[in-house]
Amino acid sequence: MGNLCRGSKSRDEDRDAKPSERPASQNQHQSAPSSVVDDSPKKPPKQQQQQPAPVAVVMRRGFDPSSSYVLGHRTPNVRELYVMGRKLGQGQFGITYLCTEIATGVEYACKSIPKRKLVSKDDAEDVRREIQIMHHLSGHKNVVTIKGAYEDSQSVHIVMELCSGGELFDRIIEKGHFSERRAAEIIRIIVGVVEACHSLGVMHRDLKPENFLLVNKDDVTSLKAIDFGLSVFFKPDQIFTDVVGSPYYVSPEVLCKHYGPEADVWTAGVILYILLSGVPPFWAETQQGIFDAIMKGVLDFNSAPWPLISESAKDLIKRMLCFRPSERLTAHEVLCHPWVCKHGVAPDQALDAAVLSRLKQFSAMNKLKKMALRVIAESLSEEEIAGLREMFQAMDTDNSGSITFDELKAGLRRYGSTLKDTEIRDLMEAADIDNSGTIDYGEFIAATIHLNKLEREEHLLVAFSYFDKDGSGYITADELQQACKEHNMADASLEDVIREVDQDNDGRIDYSEFAAMMRKGTMGIGRRTLRNSLNVSMRDAPGAL
Repeated sequence: MGNLCRGSKSRDEDRDAKPSERPASQNQHQSAPSSVVDDSPKKPPKQQQQQPAPVAVVMRRGFDPSSSYVLGHRTPNVRELYVMGRKLGQGQFGITYLCTEIATGVEYACKSIPKRKLVSKDDAEDVRREIQIMHHLSGHKNVVTIKGAYEDSQSVHIVMELCSGGELFDRIIEKGHFSERRAAEIIRIIVGVVEACHSLGVMHRDLKPENFLLVNKDDVTSLKAIDFGLSVFFKPDQIFTDVVGSPYYVSPEVLCKHYGPEADVWTAGVILYILLSGVPPFWAETQQGIFDAIMKGVLDFNSAPWPLISESAKDLIKRMLCFRPSERLTAHEVLCHPWVCKHGVAPDQALDAAVLSRLKQFSAMNKLKKMALRVIAESLSEEEIAGLREMFQAMDTDNSGSITFDELKAGLRRYGSTLKDTEIRDLMEAADIDNSGTIDYGEFIAATIHLNKLEREEHLLVAFSYFDKDGSGYITADELQQACKEHNMADASLEDVIREVDQDNDGRIDYSEFAAMMRKGTMGIGRRTLRNSLNVSMRDAPGAL
């Protein structure tokens, strides 16, 4: 197993290697995660600039989506059928709007994907596949219903059922009372979606709480799976090799690049563990640490609240998080487990209030840390960043002072990278803090500085002082809002940011709280980080030690 995880290939890998996958699509109400294979489960929305790609770049990539139909055929003009309203959410790949059907007055959600972001034929194929899968699963009561797909010269638009009840975790926290029986009801719905997908030859590959929304906030049975951006069709015994998903939830066989639909059951098991405890089962201060913990597969059932959780629940989690895929429960077997099935053995007494508190913290966005990394990067000495400066200059081939997508791609290739275009674009958007479409020098340094820089007190003090505009010793909501504007970042969830970091609940962030937040390994969790990619590329490059 160890050798396989470090890059050895099975006989089936070359035969079954899939085309490059694009990042998970945003959900209807919040942004897609930004960073590595994605990370914390929720990330702040990014204001994406609507600048057309230069013609020369499009020609160089060999694919110009504006000159051909991504959907393969002409469609009606979406604006002749729907009136577009306010923005519901924004992710790395597009924006979701409220829309109203002109003929009926019924409200829907419309996900608009700019065609300029479809930089390769694989990207266009990914969009088509997502639409195909949504149609394929249409009719399942817990899968969002697709209304139609449309295309114009600028974008592809997917109109779907509106889920206005909000996110699952938010509703759990809002209700206050949460029990094993309620958790069983939720996991029954989630695994029911997995069973339906698998029976129809679809592997989801990115199950996580953010990808489920409620149609009605007061009715948990209205839960809907809303994002199939990483989903694929599969055949029996087909082996997949591309690493996709989100690190807290990813299975060991995905990390080993040799997996099938059993990976979805593992991910559902992780969600169940979080529902009952408020924390993920595999946790570490860094993304690599999380992956190492997943590969060890050690489950903690000793810490609170696990001594008070039923043995039946723990038995189910063990069977869903079984390291060997062949011995793991299937989705159907999960639904037949006595803890999950209707009128089963899951007790109804309320779980510890600390579980709800941790759920809230786990799902909160953290814009502050991303901005702070940029501030720290700008304060580093020349000696500390000399190697990174040389790397930046090597990639900035036209000496413009910023790195374009093509320069980043070419630079990573020179370091021996085998990343797909979509993975490189993930890096691009995660590092592009000001959403300019390129990575400037400061952003490059911020994305690649080693986390040990965060241990040095002088760096943390510089960053704290940047946010503490009035020198009061505290970061307030107003000061955080001002910093968001300076960094061109949306400030919709500032209260969540402060609540997550503010340990003494005084509504402000003091230095000790700020330092603790910065030293906690919550950044770069999700998709791929630029630094990790460079490390992997250099390690795997021919002749690398």
